[in-house]
Amino acid sequence: MWLALLMALTMVTGSGPMDEALSATEAPKTLRAAFTVELRSDHARRVYAFDPRKTGAERWQVVDWQGEDDELEEVAANWAAEPAPDGRLFPDDLRASLGRSVEVNDEGHAWQISFRHTPSRNDGEFDVWAAQRLQATAWLDPVGERFLRIDYMLPKPVSGPEGGTLTKYNQSYFLRTEPRWGMSYVSGFSIELEARAAFRKIERRYSANIVKVDFFFASAEAQKAFEDDRTVKPQLMTGLSGPAR
Repeated sequence: MWLALLMALTMVTGSGPMDEALSATEAPKTLRAAFTVELRSDHARRVYAFDPRKTGAERWQVVDWQGEDDELEEVAANWAAEPAPDGRLFPDDLRASLGRSVEVNDEGHAWQISFRHTPSRNDGEFDVWAAQRLQATAWLDPVGERFLRIDYMLPKPVSGPEGGTLTKYNQSYFLRTEPRWGMSYVSGFSIELEARAAFRKIERRYSANIVKVDFFFASAEAQKAFEDDRTVKPQLMTGLSGPAR
């Protein structure tokens, strides 16, 4: 009885609906996205449009501008300066972040997956620091075999990586499925933090919402290769056409 209960709570990430859901987050490098994103804070709203098919300043354009918030502008500027800003829409390191096994609680409409974030090659210094202190939760639709959201929460105040005390930290990523190729993508995220340092309180709250997105492959050849590979895989899994590897 206890063994059955343990097996129900602990699951290997490379099996069942979870493996399918993780595979859907692992988009090929040749898949790109043109998108429009709305950034919001308590004081401002910004809307930007990005298209990797354009060049120069036309790749990242201001669509709407309301209010004043220097930090929100810095968030946007850092995003725009990345070599491939659309890379943020592809959570392709989620499998590495979850690790080999996770704790699963069936909530009926979704699986609640508790895990300790495992730093990956894409993580920075803060991500590594946060992985040791934040509680991580993923929500998965076991029927549709897709992730719905990923949450990170600070359970108690801790000393910050650069001094002071981090009293609150909540970060969420929301995922949707694009209809043509069935890949999962980040449709939005939110960050809320509070910290105390040098007799002052620091608060940060902002969110991003992808309001429009167009997925496409870098070339017709890349799209055909992806579609051909997706067609072949189910045949190999049956065992009728030889070993898959």
